[in-house]
Amino acid sequence: MAWNVVIAGGGFGGAMAARELERILPRQSTRLVLVNDVNFLLYTPFLPEAAAGTLEPRHVVTPLREILDRTYLRLGEIAGHDPAAKTVELRTREGDVEQLPYDQLLIALGSVSRVLPVPGLAEHAIGFKTLADAIWLRNHVIETLEAANASEDAARREELLTYVFVGGGYAGLEALAELQDFAADAIESYPRARLHGMRWVLVEAADRVLPEIDAELAEYALRELRGRGIDIRLGTTLEELGADRARLSTGEVLPTRTAVWTAGVAPHPSLRRLSLPLDERGRVPVDDHLRVKGTDAVWAIGDCAATPDPRGGVCPPTAQHAVRQGPV
Repeated sequence: MAWNVVIAGGGFGGAMAARELERILPRQSTRLVLVNDVNFLLYTPFLPEAAAGTLEPRHVVTPLREILDRTYLRLGEIAGHDPAAKTVELRTREGDVEQLPYDQLLIALGSVSRVLPVPGLAEHAIGFKTLADAIWLRNHVIETLEAANASEDAARREELLTYVFVGGGYAGLEALAELQDFAADAIESYPRARLHGMRWVLVEAADRVLPEIDAELAEYALRELRGRGIDIRLGTTLEELGADRARLSTGEVLPTRTAVWTAGVAPHPSLRRLSLPLDERGRVPVDDHLRVKGTDAVWAIGDCAATPDPRGGVCPPTAQHAVRQGPV
């Protein structure tokens, strides 16, 4: 009888784990199943380049079937979990539901954009977590240039040519820098929009950007961005968002039709449907061997796991950690 290993999630952690298990587990006696909502691995650090057109969208994804040899790929989502029976519930893209048995279960569901209760945020902001987000944003910037160039109304042009990014981490700064560079070249084809000029604003609640890196390097990035004319507001939050305006905690109202939300990530919400312990942030707590605490056959890695960092605290939700945890 085959030994069943089910991997929930095909991001960096899940894909790297599947590749390693293919290498070390015997083909004849093990069956590997990977469940993911799409059939490709998305290189999320390249999303800013995809949004700016520096890289083609097809160059920031790798089909999972190309990098996995004998893992059975199932498209869908894990909708339930019975630890006593050692089964997970798979809901396919067509809406069918089936039970997948496992002997060992690896949770690698990743994260989603963290949404805060800001009025108007869900209706008017765009996230920056998927390939669809990146493509939409690039098209949207072009559309705003077209509309601004055709408009006789200076106030409307101001709304169209003001771009607000909320969140000063890797995703926010890289997306802002790449898109501003792209728009600076593109606007040469739009004379009226060029004469009016663009405005790029970064809003960050903390007193610094890039908390993941050394403060000196973060300060260097800040100087470079400000040197390019980007308006960076530290110690400031977004209080309300409308279709044509953004109100900041300083009381200032920015006329804008583009608000990009990159203020951190949260563990995938489907974790709440699994019979697993969660910490106060919704992550699955694991020990230093990546085993889910209180279980003997369930493991968790990547953004969805609260993985102990040998230097203290837990590992941050970045691709580098997921890539290393997968083979472990």
